[in-house]
Amino acid sequence: MHGIKRTRISKEAEEARRLKEVSKIQAYTALQEDVLAMKRRKEYTLEALEKTNKLLDLNPEFYTVWNYRRHILIRGLFPSSSDEEVVGLLEADLRLTMAYLRVHPKVYWIWTHRKWCLENVPRGPGDSEGWRNEFWKKEIGLVEKLLDADARNFHAWTYRRYISESLPVSFSPKRTPADEIKYTTKKIESNFSNFSAWHSRTKILPKIWEGLSEQEVATEKDKEFELVTQALWTDPGDQSGWLYHRWLVGTNPSAELLMRELDSIKELHEAEPDSKWCMNALAHYHLLSARLPSTQADEAAQHRSAAKTILERLEVIDEDRRERYRELASQY
Repeated sequence: MHGIKRTRISKEAEEARRLKEVSKIQAYTALQEDVLAMKRRKEYTLEALEKTNKLLDLNPEFYTVWNYRRHILIRGLFPSSSDEEVVGLLEADLRLTMAYLRVHPKVYWIWTHRKWCLENVPRGPGDSEGWRNEFWKKEIGLVEKLLDADARNFHAWTYRRYISESLPVSFSPKRTPADEIKYTTKKIESNFSNFSAWHSRTKILPKIWEGLSEQEVATEKDKEFELVTQALWTDPGDQSGWLYHRWLVGTNPSAELLMRELDSIKELHEAEPDSKWCMNALAHYHLLSARLPSTQADEAAQHRSAAKTILERLEVIDEDRRERYRELASQY
């Protein structure tokens, strides 16, 4: 690049760097072979646990080592430990995984090990749930900090749902699905592009709607349509809201609901004529309308024709998906 002085690396320096990398690889390979040999020998000792620490520091995605670590704890160390000592071992592993998550927040095996730790916490002194409640309370605070740092961390959202669904019976204050919906609303209103928050609503809302009448569910869905419509108008180019809208409409909506949403999206399309996600939604809902049992033959033909026209337009403005649109349009 112009204006930047290039530094020439001497052959000696380059060779030294190469040898250093070779040395690292050799050390890692030797440690890996050592740990796996201990695993084959079923060594469930504190020394084996410390060796897994060293290997996971280098490669936290090594799921076989995570499995071995759990065997060391549950088959070797827990049986010879008091409940207080088990708590100490689990606290150490939670600190370990937290250190890894700061650098590798999307490694599935780290999240899995945290779940395992929580599920193996002793109840507490006597018949209380004191230790369990304390562990889960800390996890709630932790996952909120993680989502404050990255509100779209899909793994953290999945973990949050796991926590809310797995709290000990005696946990206080009680947390309900409605509490989680309030949390997702807060995150969505701060950023409509939060796909993970929208996705979380699709997992929680059906549980809330289970005990409601058909009319009550329709009323609650209307509130969701108001929220997502606000998102669509704010940023029609973001896919998150469109996917949620499609989930709300479902595969077998009433004709009244579908026509209402089609009219709403047509209005948005007039304001944003080149929004590809808006046009994708229009084509999808036109085709869905054509398949409704209540749709007359001539109306179905009109819907299919409208969908084909939109798909042909999408071939032009969204070239990366041209073949997909062309294939869909050819069917109608």
